[in-house]
Amino acid sequence: MDLSLERIASKEIMPGYHGKLVHSENMSMAFWTVEKNATVPEHSHMNEQIMHVMEGEFEFTLEGITKTYYPGDIVVIAAHQKHSGTALTPCKLLDVFSPAREEYR
Repeated sequence: MDLSLERIASKEIMPGYHGKLVHSENMSMAFWTVEKNATVPEHSHMNEQIMHVMEGEFEFTLEGITKTYYPGDIVVIAAHQKHSGTALTPCKLLDVFSPAREEYR
């Protein structure tokens, strides 16, 4: 399968989080464009997740520890770990999930 990111339709998965989503059988990738001050409430899921901050400043809380992340920063989130985040500026984030995030298909 060959895809072009600019041809993938964006979906607003939650307020302020616009994602271009790519799925394989066992993985999902989400290319997020995030509005300033948009927040993901604390949650957890059975998927492992790797978050990469590509642009902007993103405040992220993992298991009660809050840090601010900048372009080039990567966070590895184990399955079932509680996490949340807020875009301090407009952001571009890349999330990779395994197994695939079925609710994002």
